[in-house]
Amino acid sequence: MKEQGGYSTKHMLFALSTSMFIGFYVAQFISNMLISESIPSHNIQEEKRNNNFSLRTCTNPDSVPDHPFDNSIVADQLRKEVRILCWIMTNPNNHKNKSRHIKRTWGKRCNILLFMSSEYDDELPTVKLDVEEGRVNLWRKVKEAFKYVYKHHYNDADWFYKADDDTYAIMENLRYMLYPYHPMTPVHFGCKFKAYVKQGFMAGGPGYVLSKEALRRFVVEGIPSNKICINDTNEFEDFEIGACMENLNVTAGDSRDWNGRGRMFVSVPQDHLVPDRNTGFWYWNFSFYKNDEGLDCCSDNAISFHYVIPELMYTMDYLIYHLKPYGIVRELHRLPAKLKVGEFLPPPIEEIANSNEDSMDDDDRKH
Repeated sequence: MKEQGGYSTKHMLFALSTSMFIGFYVAQFISNMLISESIPSHNIQEEKRNNNFSLRTCTNPDSVPDHPFDNSIVADQLRKEVRILCWIMTNPNNHKNKSRHIKRTWGKRCNILLFMSSEYDDELPTVKLDVEEGRVNLWRKVKEAFKYVYKHHYNDADWFYKADDDTYAIMENLRYMLYPYHPMTPVHFGCKFKAYVKQGFMAGGPGYVLSKEALRRFVVEGIPSNKICINDTNEFEDFEIGACMENLNVTAGDSRDWNGRGRMFVSVPQDHLVPDRNTGFWYWNFSFYKNDEGLDCCSDNAISFHYVIPELMYTMDYLIYHLKPYGIVRELHRLPAKLKVGEFLPPPIEEIANSNEDSMDDDDRKH
């Protein structure tokens, strides 16, 4: 009985220690399972398959994502659904100094990129227009450029964006703004000014975008008629096309976001972001909508800025597409519903800003 009892005691101790050992590791395994469920999975093989697929199916090498593991599914889909032709107003003196830097940065994200000049350039997709250079010929150059685009690319895009060779544009945000609108709606968007044209006109610097129907009306009905679009030479091409759009019943669209913040700007970011209001600055008198300086000036989905030198283009490209604060994952806004031809989104609701970093007290907006 003692041997049996002794044997039983040893057996019980062994069984107990084994059970504790197994229980500890089972608990650890379950704990790890629960923790891992709260962290997004990182399937390297799946990412490699997705990356290989995107590289194989990409017909334009410039459209390969800057970071192959980024989730660009929505941006890629918008690129297919909201096709934008970009044409850049330039001249031979700026081909090397400015234009080629657009091609190397934001221009590669357009569906089609063209440079309108008076001379060919092998480095750029240049269209040689029969127009003399100089500010006095800007209006004529705009008309000839849009005539070329209509003749050769009308069916290749849904929207047609004109920009200067010192403009920087975030094409994903432009597509996001345009997404709900039908391209056969006669509308154009830009940084809207209130002078001279009743419905407002779009500043030329940050660029303006015409819908497919707006382009058709401009080229087919507007340009041939001196009563609709003047035939004289003029350096104020943005004012002239604004007056022409109004005569053609093409709506001057509202490019602000849902909070009433601007998306297209006449100057570089710091001129709008740094609170230093100069009441004598012409921008405040021309702007169609009330706006602010500081972080409340600009939409989180800003589209374009003007007077951007090449060095700043590369800097902005890095800050927008490469620099990432680790651990912060921004959720996508749900895409708005598609509108029918002739329908427009309601005007934005101007809300009191939550930020303390705007250029004036939030209470000022109430007055």
